Amino acid sequence: MPENPENTTTRPDPGRWKALVFIALAQLMVVLDATIVNIALPSAQQDLGISDGNRQWVITAYALAFGGLLLFGGRIADLWGRKRAFVVGLVGFAAASALGGAANGEAMLLGARALQGAFGALLAPAALSLLAVTFTDARERAKAFGIYGAIAGGGGAVGLILGGFLTEYLDWRWTFYVNIPFAVVAAAGAYFVVREPAGGRNRSALDVPGVFLSTLGLVALVYGFTRAESAGWSDTGTIGLFVGSAVLLLAFVLTEAKVKSPLLPLRVLTDRNRGGVYLSLGLAVIAMFGLFLFLTYYLQVVKGYTPVRTGFAFLPMMAGMIVGSTQIGARLMTRVRPRLLMAPGFLSAALGMLLLTGLETDTSYAALILPAQLLLGLGMGTAFMPAMSLATLGVDPKDAGVASAMVNTSQQVGGAIGTALLNTIAASATTAYLTAHAADAATPQGAALLRLQSMVEGYTAAIWWAVGILAAAAAIAFTLVDAGRPGTGVVTGSGTKSDADSDAASEAAARIPVVAH
Repeated sequence: MPENPENTTTRPDPGRWKALVFIALAQLMVVLDATIVNIALPSAQQDLGISDGNRQWVITAYALAFGGLLLFGGRIADLWGRKRAFVVGLVGFAAASALGGAANGEAMLLGARALQGAFGALLAPAALSLLAVTFTDARERAKAFGIYGAIAGGGGAVGLILGGFLTEYLDWRWTFYVNIPFAVVAAAGAYFVVREPAGGRNRSALDVPGVFLSTLGLVALVYGFTRAESAGWSDTGTIGLFVGSAVLLLAFVLTEAKVKSPLLPLRVLTDRNRGGVYLSLGLAVIAMFGLFLFLTYYLQVVKGYTPVRTGFAFLPMMAGMIVGSTQIGARLMTRVRPRLLMAPGFLSAALGMLLLTGLETDTSYAALILPAQLLLGLGMGTAFMPAMSLATLGVDPKDAGVASAMVNTSQQVGGAIGTALLNTIAASATTAYLTAHAADAATPQGAALLRLQSMVEGYTAAIWWAVGILAAAAAIAFTLVDAGRPGTGVVTGSGTKSDADSDAASEAAARIPVVAH
């Protein structure tokens, strides 16, 4: 006799903590890959003869494939089953990484990066949705998402450290090859340990128009921001991409409202809590991506740090994220409302960012950058952890993949916006400073100092914007996220009922943790 699905969802998976190890390992691989290649890029460019005009495509090819295919990847995870999508994503990512490491020219490297992005778009939603359907007890869920949130937030810093070591002491190709052992271990562990919950598959037909419209719309949006960074915001091509993206995404929403089996059920987006999480997370990532970019350049160009030393300089932020996520967020998540963790977390990060507006060419790392990073890490770790959990709370398991994909989509789009928007602001401020202080460049020494001062002026101007963006994220989290203090019950539905019943079950599950105001 088959097990009762109702019992399956309430009985904890005995291998859930082992499963968490492999899920977390896969997530770390995807997150660090967003930054590890950045440090290796100058070496790869020189070795393969990539022009300055085309070098950005090493980053952009990954971002476009990853950002554009996330919703499709999330729904494929729901259709195939999350475990299968997770393992296929890992194997594909490893193969693409091997191709990138063995690249003998520009085209091969760019193709490998696009493949990495495509398989990452399958892997990332599957990982988060596996976590959501595996940990259903509120207290255990808090611990699991605390670990996941720390990795999601701090993985970029790990990428900087690892990328610095591999590039400096081995070869840029190892920034690709290093993914292979990660993927093999995670795939083998997932195959033998991870268990697919009963009744969690979505067996409805694939929404092909939705796939087409969402993929093209997201690719146009991400590429629009990427192009704006180099060609300018008023460029005809940039404006055309934004207009095209808006038209495609509007058509996608109208399609999803009408089709029988939508790629992205609008109920996933219109839930007040999830909407608040997606929006506030996207804004926070705008600020964080800008910070990684500016602080990396500040430490290497202005302070003269080596790539390895730069990577280690980010350790306080990573430590803060781990503490904020696993010790503050995870311990308080079952005691206080999520918005009372998210809003103060984003505000703490904004305070850390505010300290960095005081950067100068001779700023002391220990006196200013270190405490700022600790505040940023503690704040973001505290906020990310309940946000990651709340984004999938109360979602019917058959929609868990696409709900998880929306978390990644908000982060990916936020990263593209952050890099383009803040870089543009920094470049404008740098140019204005150079123009205003041109007289100071009368001597070679004066010209060199002015160049550094203008760079720092640009960074601080952009960081001021990041402070405001984080404050806005805090306000949105406090205003829109209205879930109550999580209880100790099961937080996901079984996913085995009819559509109408599933919607009702999801609504009921979402309201289990709510207490009276």
